Amino acid sequence: MSHLSRRHVLSLGAALGLVSAAGAGVATATPALGADPWWAWDNEVDGLLAGLLTTGQIPAVNTAMRSWVSNGDPLPSGLPTELQAHLQQHNTLPSWADRTKLRLAADFNRRKDTYLFMLYGLGSGIMSTVIPREARSVYWSAGGANMQDRAAKTFTFGYDLSDLNAFEPSGQFVVTANKTRLVHAAVRHLLPQSPQWRAGAQEPGRIPISNGDILVTFHSLGTFVHKKLKEWRVPMTAAQEDAFLHSWQVAIHLLGVRDEFIPQTWAAAYAQSAQVLTPILTVTPEGRELAEDLLGLTAQVDLGVTRGFLNEFVRYVLSNEIGDWLRLPRDYVAAALIRTAWPAYIAFREGLIPVAPLQFYMLDQFIRALAMLFLNRGGSTTTTPIVIPTGNRP
Repeated sequence: MSHLSRRHVLSLGAALGLVSAAGAGVATATPALGADPWWAWDNEVDGLLAGLLTTGQIPAVNTAMRSWVSNGDPLPSGLPTELQAHLQQHNTLPSWADRTKLRLAADFNRRKDTYLFMLYGLGSGIMSTVIPREARSVYWSAGGANMQDRAAKTFTFGYDLSDLNAFEPSGQFVVTANKTRLVHAAVRHLLPQSPQWRAGAQEPGRIPISNGDILVTFHSLGTFVHKKLKEWRVPMTAAQEDAFLHSWQVAIHLLGVRDEFIPQTWAAAYAQSAQVLTPILTVTPEGRELAEDLLGLTAQVDLGVTRGFLNEFVRYVLSNEIGDWLRLPRDYVAAALIRTAWPAYIAFREGLIPVAPLQFYMLDQFIRALAMLFLNRGGSTTTTPIVIPTGNRP
């Protein structure tokens, strides 16, 4: 499928009639004429990180930030003055963040964590490998050379967002998002120096990880998960759905996405996803290798199922088309079992049917093992710190 370009997407926010994520009761703003998320980056932070990389200060910054973990922690000492000033300004929730909604979202995450762990891991994680710009950026950046470490950092982001105290002083997501924003700025400076990345980059000369790219990632995570929960008829109240969206609105704001590009409703998110995510999904050599690395990492854990079952679950969650792109061998017995047992598993867990399906225990152990992989940050024995890279894939 063809990739998106400036010619295909002009003023994405304006085209969808989106307003600021500020919500009811707060002044909203429509996008400026001609605003385009594919040509919007994070100029202030990008310039800051380019300077720190050029002057060789990143190793010292990483050392200083290692102990900075929880939202309520004071900023680490010893940071360059410009970075200290940036974090003082941005290490906080936006003015429009609704703490009541964020607490409700945290409770929702706790109640639905069985499905979230699976969807984020086997769904969003594998989907990222068929998003060409994302797959190439991951593969040719420093993290692409060690996928277990890269997966652990990704799981850290997801875990911290899903934590019950994610946005509270005792939680860690605000800090994690700020560190990730700095990593993105470093990658935007470093990747264009990679001849391998430049050789395969769509629209040569483009800078990676634009606001548009981050929105695509959001839709492969939050919007995708919401859509699957609806398809699977997982009970959710309107307030829970709204709170779940709000937590993602805050998350992508903290990553540097301009408010005018952030969808305000699930209907707007679905429309945006259909425009910016669905048309670009396709396979690349880099993506196919990353998918095998990720599934191989998952297979290292005793999930209580065969690799064929794992492949078929990916096909069930994403599609057979994506499974074919990634050359996942078929296991038709496992496919038939999943199609019948998974809906019954959900129905029993949600109290919609009185009798557990025959395969309930097997599926429950499978999901519990995936959850432990998620909670253990992709198999890392300790919490994997998010560090700013100083180079590309060796």
